[in-house]
Amino acid sequence: MSYRDAEGVDPATLDIWADPATERFATPATIITFIRTIAAVTIMGFAMHADRTGGFWSPALKLLVVGLVVYWAGDSLDGQVARRMHHETRIGAVLDIMSDRFCAATFYLGLAWLHPEFTVPVLIYLAEFMVIDCFLSIAFLAWRIRSPNYFYVVDRTVYRMNWTHPAKATNSALFAVFLLVTHLAWVGAVVASALLVFKIASLIRVARIGLPLPAATGPVEQPRAQGTTA
Repeated sequence: MSYRDAEGVDPATLDIWADPATERFATPATIITFIRTIAAVTIMGFAMHADRTGGFWSPALKLLVVGLVVYWAGDSLDGQVARRMHHETRIGAVLDIMSDRFCAATFYLGLAWLHPEFTVPVLIYLAEFMVIDCFLSIAFLAWRIRSPNYFYVVDRTVYRMNWTHPAKATNSALFAVFLLVTHLAWVGAVVASALLVFKIASLIRVARIGLPLPAATGPVEQPRAQGTTA
C-alpha cells in the first residue's frame, strides 16, 4: 500500500488488518457483547412493566435509563477488551454494530411509549442510527480492516466524523441526554435532524469513494453475446 498518513506512517505496517485465520464468534469481547445486550434489553423489557406514575421520571423511565447505561457501559467494555486482548475480529465488529442497534431501538421505542410526545424525534433518530449510520458502520467490510475504528486508512474525514471518541459519544449519547435533560421534543427533533444531516454528508462522501468488491467474491462473469455457444 503506497498511501502514507500525515505522520509518514505506512498503513501496511499497522496492526489493523483482518486475518481470516483469527475470525471466530467466541472471543471474550463477543461474549461480553452478547451478555451486555441481553442484560440491557432485559432491563428495558422490565421497565415496560414498571410503575409509570410519578411525573416525567417515573420508576419505569428510571429503569429504562438503567438499561441504557448498561448498554453504553457494555459497549465500551467489549471494545476495550477486544483491543487490549488483541481479539478484534470483523465478526465481532459486526455483532457489536448490530447489538448496538437492538439496544438503541429497545430504549428509544420504550421512551416513546412512556412519553408519546417524543415519538417524532425518536423516529428521526432511529432513521439516522439504524439505517444511515448502520450502513456507514458496516461499510468497512469492503476493505480489509478489522473494524470501522480503522477507517482512517480509507478516508480520514469520514473517520473523524464518525468513529473518533467524540464522534461516537455525540452520535450515541447526545440525543438521549438532550431528551432526558430538557424534556423538550422539539429540542430532540433538532438534535436528531442535525445528526441525520451529518450522517448523510458522510454517506455521500463514502459513495464518492466507492465500495470495492471484496476479492473473495471472485471474478465477475461477463455475459455472453447472443448467438454464441460455450
